[in-house]
Amino acid sequence: QVQLVESGGGLVPAGGSAALSCAASGRTFSSLAMGWFRQAPGKEREFVAAISRHGGITYYADSVKGRFTISRDNAKNTVYLLMNSLKPEDSAAHYCAARIVYYGSSAYTRISDYDNWGQGTQVTVSS
Repeated sequence: QVQLVESGGGLVPAGGSAALSCAASGRTFSSLAMGWFRQAPGKEREFVAAISRHGGITYYADSVKGRFTISRDNAKNTVYLLMNSLKPEDSAAHYCAARIVYYGSSAYTRISDYDNWGQGTQVTVSS
């Protein structure tokens, strides 16, 4: 079982930036592909960004491409999401997710690809 703890977020003005972190434990971090998802009230959870276990492959949702950056530090067992040029529509609970990868290296974009989830951290962008 992988434990994930998100931090960061909060209230941010439109056009501003925020940085999220997700610390993982319970498994060798370099064996985990990681992802960020978000869910706004009344909406379904949606993919934001993903990164392969060694960081060589990243994917982004079209809505955040060019504004958000996912990265990881395997020495610190942490994945990050840097969010720039934030918009009110980015307001949501943001969740970190992990998938154990036994061989190969890819990044994953579907909710069903992940079986370990954090509790989420709220990001609210004020207009």
